[in-house]
Amino acid sequence: PPELSILNNCSPSQLEGLCSFLQLSTCPEPFLVRFCSWLLALSPDLSYTSAAVLAQQLFLRRVLSLTQPPSRHLMAALTSFCSKYSHPFCRVLVAAVLQEPGEGAEQTKLICELVEEFLEPHSVQLVLSQVLEVPLSEKLLPVLQAVLGRQEVLPAELLDLLVLTLCQQAPAFATSLNFAKLVTAMLTVYQSQVS
Repeated sequence: PPELSILNNCSPSQLEGLCSFLQLSTCPEPFLVRFCSWLLALSPDLSYTSAAVLAQQLFLRRVLSLTQPPSRHLMAALTSFCSKYSHPFCRVLVAAVLQEPGEGAEQTKLICELVEEFLEPHSVQLVLSQVLEVPLSEKLLPVLQAVLGRQEVLPAELLDLLVLTLCQQAPAFATSLNFAKLVTAMLTVYQSQVS
């Protein structure tokens, strides 16, 4: 709809107010899918800041409250939004999930699925750098495993940081099967760069 061009003319606080007025954070999921398809067709593209506000308003509450796998509608909306605005999406949503205390099993599975199947290589690197910024926990090991599973070429400084983190954390994960799998994957995928 032509009215959506207003999204490009709002300040971040105006956009938050508009999302609140439209109740986008609680709108039915089929509408969310349609709204995200409209966002993809928007021209010009949303600014980084606007996309970050929308990622927060549309998805944050829904993802953090997951207690079972996301519905197909929510997954369709997430992947649609990610296809065009993965960087602000990762900055807002992945960061929030990583900092959330507790297990967050469904949230972790969702991030793994996005990393494995939907995110662009530069966004996969962003997820890796975000994981390495927080204390490593059992909850985050599958996310690292998903990143390694993509077998992307990583910048040297990011690879060095990953190796350093795994070396430093090894004693804390001495009995963790997931950690052992992660180290094995690391040595397999980046064999030529890890001495």
